[in-house]
Amino acid sequence: MAVLKLVWAAVLTLVLTGLASGVWAGLLTLNLNTSPALPWAAVAMACVLWLAWKYADGRWWPQRTSAARHRLLRARRIDASAFTLALVAGGLSLVALAGVWILSFQSGLMRGNALPDFSQYPLQSVVAVLVMAAVVGGVTEEAGFRGYFQSLLERSYPAWVSIVVTALLLAPGHAATQGFAWPTFVFYLLVDAMLGTTAYLCNSILPGIVVHAAGLAMFFALIWPNDAQRTVGAAALDDHWFWLHAAQVVVFAALAMAAYRRLAAAMPRR
Repeated sequence: MAVLKLVWAAVLTLVLTGLASGVWAGLLTLNLNTSPALPWAAVAMACVLWLAWKYADGRWWPQRTSAARHRLLRARRIDASAFTLALVAGGLSLVALAGVWILSFQSGLMRGNALPDFSQYPLQSVVAVLVMAAVVGGVTEEAGFRGYFQSLLERSYPAWVSIVVTALLLAPGHAATQGFAWPTFVFYLLVDAMLGTTAYLCNSILPGIVVHAAGLAMFFALIWPNDAQRTVGAAALDDHWFWLHAAQVVVFAALAMAAYRRLAAAMPRR
């Protein structure tokens, strides 16, 4: 693969996923400023995502690129048992990664992921916004990065190279919004490697979309809002929760790795 083609694909992926996030941010801002009790932005964004998904999957003009778009998105349906196993592996990984985030935050070397103050908005709006934010993140990143970009890389490079390069392409975006501390970088590298592995083993982004969206919802609702109450620095070593989360990482990471080995054995060789 020519380097220029690879760079162009990376730039296009970043621009298009950034555009989708910008559309969602614009709709949400307008919604909250005009009619916060009616979460219409979630419905509008669902329509935008549906149209974008159809186009990315090969619909509409230009017809000469339809087959390539469909192939690169790789939104393939897979066997139900393999899909379930991928969700189990991803779910176990999310529990381990939640522990990694908490331990990293308690180290005092990274800042938390600040969330907007939703206390002034009705519950239905908060729920709709958080759910749609998780869906937007899951769909756009899996389609753009694990679909178009990683599948393009996999044509010319080994799987592990494709997964790592894709994860590194996402790193600047994570760092720009959540800081350049090395624990933040390592955390998101692990997240993106897990999602890239899922996409590769399944040769489909569909399980990864579910895992990605569920992970974002979990962090939005349970992890990030509680960071401010955590013990940080040397004092964290005296907190029994620190050691429980450390055990959480070890146990669930081992279970996730076993699940991924079963998934790899269950999928046909490519």
